[in-house]
Amino acid sequence: MTKITLEAGPARGVVEMIGFEYHLGPVSKKTIPNLPNYWPLQDAKSRFSELVRRVKRDGPQHVTLRGREEVVVISAAEFRRLKGNQSGEALIEALQSSPYREVSIEVPRMAMPIRDLEL
Repeated sequence: MTKITLEAGPARGVVEMIGFEYHLGPVSKKTIPNLPNYWPLQDAKSRFSELVRRVKRDGPQHVTLRGREEVVVISAAEFRRLKGNQSGEALIEALQSSPYREVSIEVPRMAMPIRDLEL
């Protein structure tokens, strides 16, 4: 895995790639669209089918707006992996496998004051 390190500019950070390693200095707005896996919004809109194919083939694709990175397009499989299972099964399994499963916790109940209500 190769990384592009952007030391300044709107896309500051590290861009991961396969096969090469780049360390870039300051990046102008005009430079970002020329980076691999970066698409200006107009190109992404007009070549959306190609963008989807590249997501499947090469991984996440970055879309820029006015030279700033705005969104990243990822595959549905990657989205599901990142989102995780929200059914709560993992939490239930973790609680059931706990060595402290048999410990009973008594929560003390406190009487709450009741306030008068005038109608």
